[in-house]
Amino acid sequence: MAQQVTNFGRFYTAIRAMSIIGDRDEVKRQLVWQYTNGRTDSLKEMTRQEYDRCCDDLERKNGYRDLLRKERSATLKLMQKAGIDTTDWNRVNAFCSDPRIAGKEFARLSIDDLAQLRRKIRAIDSKGGFTIKAEREAARKPEQPKQQVIIMPYTTRQA
Repeated sequence: MAQQVTNFGRFYTAIRAMSIIGDRDEVKRQLVWQYTNGRTDSLKEMTRQEYDRCCDDLERKNGYRDLLRKERSATLKLMQKAGIDTTDWNRVNAFCSDPRIAGKEFARLSIDDLAQLRRKIRAIDSKGGFTIKAEREAARKPEQPKQQVIIMPYTTRQA
């Protein structure tokens, strides 16, 4: 059987968040044994479904999912205030994918990435926001006083 899971970062992140007493490797083996119904104790031999179910349960126990949801919500709310259309995921992903902003799609952002993104959005907003350059230039230039022409009737007296 070909290896279905090649990146185990999600699993190890969830394990690190747990307060484990004892040997982490032994806990890892026991978890894999439990989620594969005794088939194996190796992460490399887990199927994608077993791996996802295991990680989902670990994240739920750690509260990671709820915290991630709150962070995403706060970030989207701030993006919306800054003028980004958060109802269009293509726009949200295009904004986040910019290397100057986050460099990856919104769904791939971790909790730390979301905090950094909010900090950047606040900094951009404090410097004038996402306005067009011409609008900023027009806002900087004071409006020139308009010249007024006053027409006064001129009458001559005849005697």
